[in-house]
Amino acid sequence: LALVQTTLPLWGALKGDATLMGVAPTTAIMQFVFTSISFAALTWAFVVSDFSVSNVFANSHSAKPLLYLVTGVWGNHEGSMLLWVLILALFGALVAMFGRNLPDDLRATVLAVQGSIAAAFFLFILLTSNPFERLNPAPMEGRDLNPILQDIGLAIHPPLLYVGYVGFSIAYAFAVAALITGRIDAAWARWVRPWTLLAWLFLTLGIAMGSYWAYYELGWGGWWFWDPVENASFMPWLAGTALLHSAIVMEKRGALKVWTILLAILTFSLSLLGTFLVRSGILTSVHAFATDPSRGVVILVILSFFVGGALALYAWRAPALKTGGLFAPVSREGALLFNNLFLSAATVAVFVGTLYPLALESLTGEKISVGAPFFNLTFGPLMIPLMLLMPFGPFLAWKRGDMFAVAQRLIAAFGFSILAIAAFAWWRSGGPVLALLGVGLAVFVMAGSVSELLWRARIGQGSFGQTLRRLQALPLANWGAMLGHFGIGVTMLGVVSVSAFETERILTVQRGQSVDLAGYSVRFDGVGMREGANYRDQVATFSITYDGVALGIKESAKRVYTATNMPTTEAGIHTRGFSQLYVTLGDVNPDGSVGVKLFHKPLVTLIWLGCVVMAFGGLTSLFDRRLRVGAPVAARRTRRREAAIQPAE
Repeated sequence: LALVQTTLPLWGALKGDATLMGVAPTTAIMQFVFTSISFAALTWAFVVSDFSVSNVFANSHSAKPLLYLVTGVWGNHEGSMLLWVLILALFGALVAMFGRNLPDDLRATVLAVQGSIAAAFFLFILLTSNPFERLNPAPMEGRDLNPILQDIGLAIHPPLLYVGYVGFSIAYAFAVAALITGRIDAAWARWVRPWTLLAWLFLTLGIAMGSYWAYYELGWGGWWFWDPVENASFMPWLAGTALLHSAIVMEKRGALKVWTILLAILTFSLSLLGTFLVRSGILTSVHAFATDPSRGVVILVILSFFVGGALALYAWRAPALKTGGLFAPVSREGALLFNNLFLSAATVAVFVGTLYPLALESLTGEKISVGAPFFNLTFGPLMIPLMLLMPFGPFLAWKRGDMFAVAQRLIAAFGFSILAIAAFAWWRSGGPVLALLGVGLAVFVMAGSVSELLWRARIGQGSFGQTLRRLQALPLANWGAMLGHFGIGVTMLGVVSVSAFETERILTVQRGQSVDLAGYSVRFDGVGMREGANYRDQVATFSITYDGVALGIKESAKRVYTATNMPTTEAGIHTRGFSQLYVTLGDVNPDGSVGVKLFHKPLVTLIWLGCVVMAFGGLTSLFDRRLRVGAPVAARRTRRREAAIQPAE
């Protein structure tokens, strides 16, 4: 079906044959139906513990709870690739069902390109990663799933991340189809934005869930490690964010066409790169699924074909594209271009830091480590000017803006940021100056995003009821942009706070001994054993008080899974407001004392709460009616003016 979807509709689009173009929606929907049947079959094999299936034997155990039997389907390389192509087929079916407002030739070409991606990965699964290989005779019991993966996080994180990864394939397909058909205009930008927005919001949630899962499951207390596989999901998020903003300029002003098409190609290319890094065996990571180099070679061929082919097509067709409207540096277009430049530079910084050690090792055999210091010194400074400009951009007019007038409208936001700096300096008894400035910048971003919405509602001009009605009448896209920018400020506030003001203690405690940390008193009450469905826990109990007020009891455990004899750490986490007390258990000594790590993480939950707010902003924008209709027809006068003048982009 994927091969038919690739060839016949494309031929029909090139020849203008409506019958052949009509094949695309049907094959896309049926491809999803049959892939769903395949995925359901594998899921059933896991649920009933059919160990005659090699994949089930290697990654399951009959004693696992039902939830982990199901999530074990994609807790391995073969099953996760089947989930990958299932989501790919789902997006193709969605375009087939909801893309009826697209021109026939464009929809057929988009589905043909998407079908070619599906065909390549179906072939990859059949040749190297068949999830249905059989064992004869069938073993009596399975080897069990990696203990780290036996968590609710496996049910949430990979599906969200894959929807984000694979969703960008539609933006890629739109870009390639536009290059083939020559249909690159404001309507194209409006068609591609909902699909990009959908992928972006799921990738945002997927990255956030992965960060929180590692935070509480690995027992290390960190929320981001700049792990190469973490970076592999972060790079398409950065590029996708740039694509969303670039598409706005293309839709509103017809500018940045060449750049927007290139971003659509590169965003999905970075998603494919992430797939290669996870499954090629070149990385040793808790995130890595596969260690078979032959699979990596096949994925590298797929990556080279789709990235190289799209870039070759781009190099051929891009010079023929008409340029868009002129705009001054101080304008809405200028602000969005500034946004794109810094997001692209940040993507390059992460790309170099992630791949340079791998390239160096493959060429010279020399091993180096590129860690947090490099990324903090390169990525961080690129984000500061971007954050500073973020509140200004929405206030600026198209074509030419007035920076002084915008600064006046942001005086209240600036005042809030000064108050926030003073409050943090008092709360944390001073603190690093750069951290306090970071707090002020985060609050400036949040207050600026709200100020923009209130300005659009003309607050102060009329009664409260009139202002409220104006707020309700604002397009959902405005609300979505406000929430997206506000969420970035929330996440930034959490990052700055926990990075600069975190406190920790590492020590050995006796039963009944109390430890003080950041106003908390943590008393060690003892250690006991506990049996689970397929594991044994060594559980330490701690009583927690704050300023003399009892807050409850928390448990921290060392867990050993019986099938694999692999240990994991289960942290005890107490949340108070937006801050957390984090307790992990170390070695238990013969005299009954235990080693413990205690962390106080101020405002740490804002990191993930901000991501949820960002994603909700994306969801809000998706419901804007303007994203569900074609681009508006330009007025005759505008068309005559643009026909007479074709300024440089």
